[in-house]
Amino acid sequence: MLAFLAARATPGVEVVEEGAYRRSISLKGNDGYFEVSLDEARAALVVRIQFGDPHSLFFIIERIRAMFDLNADWAAIVQSLRADPVLEGRLKADPGLRVPGCWNGFELATRAILGQQITVKGATALAGRMVSRFGKPFCGASGLTHLFPPAEVLADAKLGDIGLTGARAETIRALARAVCSGKINFEGVVDSDAFLNRLCDIPGIGKWTAQYVAMRALGEPDAFPSSDLGLLRAMNLALGSSRDLERHAEAWRPWRAYAAMYLWKIASQSAARGNKLVPSEARKGTVGTASSHPHASMAV
Repeated sequence: MLAFLAARATPGVEVVEEGAYRRSISLKGNDGYFEVSLDEARAALVVRIQFGDPHSLFFIIERIRAMFDLNADWAAIVQSLRADPVLEGRLKADPGLRVPGCWNGFELATRAILGQQITVKGATALAGRMVSRFGKPFCGASGLTHLFPPAEVLADAKLGDIGLTGARAETIRALARAVCSGKINFEGVVDSDAFLNRLCDIPGIGKWTAQYVAMRALGEPDAFPSSDLGLLRAMNLALGSSRDLERHAEAWRPWRAYAAMYLWKIASQSAARGNKLVPSEARKGTVGTASSHPHASMAV
């Protein structure tokens, strides 16, 4: 969990160091931060919260529980996934892998848009520039210098100043405006399909982004971004074989999000070893198909 969050930690907003995750937060006009670390002796998480409003503590704790997926039913998950030979080895090597959630749905969706068709490292750098340029300064803990800019700020922000393309900048502004108007609300989502359909109505947000948001912002255990390059690599499929992956993934229901976490880990380890799981002609295809059928990966 920490390795996943560390690679995606927004500079100034999130820090992962010395076995702990720390981030700035804003809630109902109050600012603060929390820190989460592992209590190995009790197989539990230790949470330290610095926040001015004690009435918000219950909400903060529940959000942290969701972020670290503490309610996952691992016995049921492993029962559904261990029959797959691709996943079996990773399940044994990394039992109990969870799906990392998020503190704020709008923030996560914005990060997902930044991550379209670029590396995690590149998206993190862009997020850092966005925070430095548009985020509210924060001084409360080591490494935390800003709060992530809310939708009200990004709705009309000049995002081209931080290096975003015009189209991607407009997608973020359109998402922010939809949140401000109430068309998109990440809190208390009951009908996730209807929510994701509204999300995909925003130009520049497609199925991959929507499914990634469903995984991490909505906590949907069966969300599955089937066109993700990392997932295709892990399954040794070519770029255009997302339908084959979807058919294969039917056996993983209703826990496809957890299967995705294991596949991303397989893809990351293969990349680290220099293995080329995707044929060269598929890699060439990324340029030609990016505009109409964008593929991306949160694995590397």
